[in-house]
Amino acid sequence: MGSIEEERPLFEEQEVKLYAEDGSVDIHGNPPLKQRTGNWKACPFILGNECCERLAYYGIAKNLVTYFTTQLHETNVSAARHVMIWQGTCYITPLVGALIADSYWGRYWTIASFSAIYFTGMGILTLSASLPGLKPAECIGPLCPPASASQYSVFFTGLYLIALGTGGIKPCVSSFGADQFDDTDPHERISKASFFNWFYFSINIGAFVSSTLLVWVQENCGWGLGFLIPTVVMGISLVSFFCGTPLYRFQRPGGSPVTRVCQVLVAAYRKLNLKVTEEDHTLLFETRDKNSAIAGSRKIEHTNGVLTKPQLLQNMMSLLTHGSYVL
Repeated sequence: MGSIEEERPLFEEQEVKLYAEDGSVDIHGNPPLKQRTGNWKACPFILGNECCERLAYYGIAKNLVTYFTTQLHETNVSAARHVMIWQGTCYITPLVGALIADSYWGRYWTIASFSAIYFTGMGILTLSASLPGLKPAECIGPLCPPASASQYSVFFTGLYLIALGTGGIKPCVSSFGADQFDDTDPHERISKASFFNWFYFSINIGAFVSSTLLVWVQENCGWGLGFLIPTVVMGISLVSFFCGTPLYRFQRPGGSPVTRVCQVLVAAYRKLNLKVTEEDHTLLFETRDKNSAIAGSRKIEHTNGVLTKPQLLQNMMSLLTHGSYVL
């Protein structure tokens, strides 16, 4: 009997380690089996998506001023203004994409949906640069006919669909890649650090190809082909991303982070003068459970300061029971 009791915990420990323990799930909503999901098996699809998206983005952005001046017959000042506004939009939309991913859709569906929007924008932009009716006529000597309102509308529709698509991809891809590694597993934690090295390498590869090869194609082989190449690459990336679906691990969306931040700030203010002795420090932990009480979130380590006071056990129990803080 003694030997059987000694072997049983070891068997149970090995059985637990077959599955990821960081709160993630597989495509069917079940605990993900480590041998079949996540880790490096899922990373090529994610890294490929990021590389292709950066190739497409820089393939447009690097030479966009030249396109405005030579094809749409804009002045340098007007072209630079349009490009700056567009690039600024590309860096604002990730705030919206991150909020949607964390609160409602999750990272996977946010990346997939916004990649489709991105691909649609690339297609419209390619048509705008290829079809004669969607761009102004060629210059005749010093006379350069301006683009019509309909031609501008088609071009800017494609351009800003790309900006919108960027907003759902940029904030989610690196996090979704990190979700493929179990933080509770020391070996996978080391692999996660290597993933970020490959992630930034993929970004630089996409930027390098677009800044050299695509710029040359646009100026020597035509803008239609110069925009078609990144469009095709983005389409391949989208298909490839969906092909990796059975291998992914998913973190469930945990609700709006804005709401939780506001709850913490209000609770911290209301309990500003509350005294907690050293013996009562255990009350500051989020919960006594291993995982976070918030779906899709990881437990936060204890830190000293005023913002720890809302973490008192009475508030956490109220949050779990009634869904709101007691202030």
